[in-house]
Amino acid sequence: MIKKIITFGTFDLLHVGHLNILERAKSLGDYLIVGVSTDELNYSKKAKFPIYSQEERKTLINALKIVDEVFFEESLELKRSYILKHKADTLVMGDDWAGKFDEFNDICEVVYFPRTPSISSTEIIEIVKKIK
Repeated sequence: MIKKIITFGTFDLLHVGHLNILERAKSLGDYLIVGVSTDELNYSKKAKFPIYSQEERKTLINALKIVDEVFFEESLELKRSYILKHKADTLVMGDDWAGKFDEFNDICEVVYFPRTPSISSTEIIEIVKKIK
């Protein structure tokens, strides 16, 4: 039986932290499904749009050989539906979300991985702004 892993993220300004969590997620199973947050979802969460459009971010994630399937995450409230639709066995999230998705333990295993220290898209954007 194929073990399916699902994770979600913005994946703006793709960096080694993104690769680390995706590689660790893939190591838990056979098939990695990635939900890329839409531009509108990101705006609703952060009051700003990502640097790269949702199509560009989806293309980048889809190009990674460890990723088997990519779709758009349109709403945080639909996580349960996404997990069920994709028949995921395990949900993987960064530990900045620790405990927030434990409610899905009734339909899949929930795993929180530590974030890669000292790197985030937000930090990269701030560094670039200072260089200008």
